[in-house]
Amino acid sequence: MNDSRKRIITAIAWCLAWGDKEQLDADELSQLQQMRQAISMGKEEPAQLKSFVDQARRLYEIPEKYFPETLQKLQQDYSDLWEQQTPIGLVYGGATKIKQYVFEAAKLPDIRGASALLDRINLVDLPAFFGGEVAKSVTVERWLDDNQFADLRKALIPELIIYSTGGSILAFCPAAFVDKLANAIEKRYTHETLTANSCAVGDTFRLLELRFGLLKNPIEKTLWLEEYLEKQDKAIIKAYFDLPDVTDPKEKFRDRKNFSELVGKLANLFNQRRNGNDLPGDKRPSRCYPPMFETHPYIQRDESDRRSLIARVTELPNNPRFSEALARKRIVGDIGKLGRFKDNSQWFTNLNLGWQPIGIRIPSWCNEFEEFLQKPENKLLADSYIAEYQKFLTQQQNGQIIDNNKTIYSKPEEARSLREIGNASSPAGFVAYIYADGNNMGGYIRKQIKTPQQYREFSNDILDATQQSVYKALAKHLQAHRLNHLTDPDNENRNERWIHPFEIITIGGDDVLLIVPADKALAVAKTIGDEFENLLLEKGDRYQLETLGEKPYNPKLVHRYQKQLPETQQCKLSMSTGLLITAEDTPIYYAEKLTSQLLKSAKKRAKDLKRDYNYYGGTVDFLVMKAVTMISSNIEEFRQQGLTKAKTGLPKLKLYASPYTLHELGGLLETVKALKKVEFPRSQLYQVRSLLERGKNTAILNYRYFRVRLKQGQDELKTVFEDAWCQPKNPQNTGNLAPWMSLKEHTEDSENQDKMTYETIWRELVDLYPFIAEEKDENQGNQGTGKKDERRVGA
Repeated sequence: MNDSRKRIITAIAWCLAWGDKEQLDADELSQLQQMRQAISMGKEEPAQLKSFVDQARRLYEIPEKYFPETLQKLQQDYSDLWEQQTPIGLVYGGATKIKQYVFEAAKLPDIRGASALLDRINLVDLPAFFGGEVAKSVTVERWLDDNQFADLRKALIPELIIYSTGGSILAFCPAAFVDKLANAIEKRYTHETLTANSCAVGDTFRLLELRFGLLKNPIEKTLWLEEYLEKQDKAIIKAYFDLPDVTDPKEKFRDRKNFSELVGKLANLFNQRRNGNDLPGDKRPSRCYPPMFETHPYIQRDESDRRSLIARVTELPNNPRFSEALARKRIVGDIGKLGRFKDNSQWFTNLNLGWQPIGIRIPSWCNEFEEFLQKPENKLLADSYIAEYQKFLTQQQNGQIIDNNKTIYSKPEEARSLREIGNASSPAGFVAYIYADGNNMGGYIRKQIKTPQQYREFSNDILDATQQSVYKALAKHLQAHRLNHLTDPDNENRNERWIHPFEIITIGGDDVLLIVPADKALAVAKTIGDEFENLLLEKGDRYQLETLGEKPYNPKLVHRYQKQLPETQQCKLSMSTGLLITAEDTPIYYAEKLTSQLLKSAKKRAKDLKRDYNYYGGTVDFLVMKAVTMISSNIEEFRQQGLTKAKTGLPKLKLYASPYTLHELGGLLETVKALKKVEFPRSQLYQVRSLLERGKNTAILNYRYFRVRLKQGQDELKTVFEDAWCQPKNPQNTGNLAPWMSLKEHTEDSENQDKMTYETIWRELVDLYPFIAEEKDENQGNQGTGKKDERRVGA
C-alpha cells in the first residue's frame, strides 16, 4: 500500500470513527490514535474501530473500472457501504482576489512580503491546524486556543489533508467540525493579512459518495444511468453531464459520478460565498462585508494610498509611510529574504502593533532555489550558475582583485529592487515579467482525477513539476550577478555585491509569476514550458497523450517554424506564458496588468491549436515595451488598430506573429542569433520593418532588394528565415513570401486572395535584436565583469 493511499484510508477511517460528535473522551481519543498508528505501521487496529478501517479499505478496493448499471446492483455488491450513514466532512478554502492584495503595493519588497505571507498561510499555517511534526507550530496552536478553535487540534490530523498547494486547501474533517474549520481558515487569513480576501466552505457526504459522486437520501431516488439515458437530451441534464471530447453517453455519466462531483459542489458553494451571498440554512458568519479600513480626507495615507498612515519609519531608506497592513508586508518580505528576523527590524517592534511575525517559518523562494542547486543531480546546472561568482572568489583569494571595502562575499543574496535585476540585463535597465499558467488542467481533472488519492497525487505532481521547471530554467540561463554602475542613492552602496538576478513572486500549483533580466527572459520562458511537460511525462504514462486517430497531431501543420520539427509525442498538460519586456522603472501594477493580457492571449492561442490540430503543447505571447506610453488601452486593441492592416480587395496584413508555440519561440531565438552572427545591419532591419505597412508586395520587393545587397550572410538569412518561416502553404507554389507567412492552407488563388491573411515575425525580430546575445557571447559571458557594450536602449 503506497503512502498516499494509506493516508486517505486513515483519513476516512478517522472521520467514520469520530462520527458526528463534537467531543470525545480521553479513552476514545487514545483508541483513535492507536488506530492511526496501526494503519501507518501495517499492524492490527483496535477491535472497537476495526470495522471503520475495513470499510475505508473496502471502498478503495472497488475496482477502478467498476460502475454498476443500476443502483440495485451497487446495493447488492456493496451492501455494507450502502448502509453506512455516518457523515464525512469535506472542506475547501483559500485566498481570493490574490493579485489585488499582492499588487496594491508599488515596491518590490512589499510585493514580495504580500506573496510570502499568503504562501506561508497556505503552506504552513493551514497545515498546522492539522498538527504533525512537519507543520507543527506553537504560534498557530496558541492562535487556535485564543480564537475558540482549540477543539480543532484534537479533531484534526495531518492525514486529513488531501492537498494544500496553489493557494487553496482541500481536506476531510469530522462532520461536526466542518463549519468551525471553514471559519478558522477565513479568520486566519484576515488575522494575518488584515486586508486579503479569503473564502472557505464545507459540506458532509456519505461514504459511497466518495466513490460514486452525489447521492440522494435515500440513495434509491438518485438519478442513475438508466434514467439518465432516457433524459439525456433535456437541456439541464445535458448541461450538467456533457464533457468535451466525450461522445459515449455512458462514459459521460461515469466521468461525472465520482469524487470530482463532490469537489464541484464545494466549488459552487465557494463561488456563491465569495460573491457575498449567504447560503440557505447557513449558520456561519456572513462574508458579504470584506475586510476594509476606513480612511479620512484629512489623515495622511500610506504609500499605497489605500489606508490611513500609522507611522513614518525613519529607520528605513526614504522614510516610508506605513499602514499596519503595509508594515506587515514589508517585515514579512524582509524575513523571507534573509530567513530570520533581522537585527535592523527593530522599527517594526517599535510600532507596538500586537502582532509579531516570529515563531512561524516564512518560506523564501531563493532559499528553495539554493537547495535545488545543492542537490547532486543538479551539479552541472549549479556549476554553470555560480561560475562567475566562483571565478571572482578565486581571483580575490589570489590577490588578483583588491576589495577596497574589505567586504566578505559569503554568497549571492536576493535582489532588493527591480533596478538590481535590470542591472544584470544586457542592455542594462530592462526587466521581464513572466506569468505562466497551466493548460488543459480542468479537462484533465474532469476526465482523469476521480478519487481523493488521485487528487493528492495530482496536486503534488503539478507543484513539483512547476517548481522544478522554474528552478531549472533559472539555473540554466542565468548566472549569479555582481552589481555595478548603480548610481541612485538607494542602491549605490550595493555595488560590487553578488545577487540572484531574479525575483520569484509566486509559484502556486500551476501558476508562476517571476521577474528576470530582459535578455534571458524568452529562453527562461521556453525552458519552463518545455521542462514542465518533460517532468510530467517522466512521472508516468498517465500524463502522456494517446495518438488520436480522427485528427492526429501533425507538427508541420501546427508550427510556423519548419526546421527541426518536434516529435509527435505530447503531454496532456502544458503551460501558456505571457511575457513583458519593459524598463525597470515601469510601475509593477501596470506591468502585471499587461502581462496578464499577454497570458490570456497565449492561452487563447493554445485553445485554438488544440481545437484545430490537437496540439496540447505550450504557447508564449510576448511584447517589448520600451516606453510606458506605448500602449494607451490594452494589447489586443493596440494590435488590432496599430499593427493590423485590412483594406477592401487586399489581403489582411498582421505586422506581428505572436503568440508562438514553444517550438516557434525557440526558432525565433535562433533566427535572431543567426542575424547577429552575420552582423545583419541594424539600419536595414529597421528599414524593412518600416516598409511592412506599405503592403505585401512592396515589403517583399524591398526585402529582396536589401537581401541581395548584403555583403555577407545571404545564405544564412535564406536558411534561418526564408526557408524556416516563409514557405508557402501550397507545395506547388514555388514563389517567395519573405518577409510574410500565410495563415491558411488554401492556394493563393486570385479569387480567394482577399480572404488570405499574412503575418510576419520581422517586427518581433527587430524588437528582440538588442536583447539576444550571440552564441559566442553566451559562451564567453560578461556577467560579473562590470562591462557592458550597451547600457540602455532608446525608447
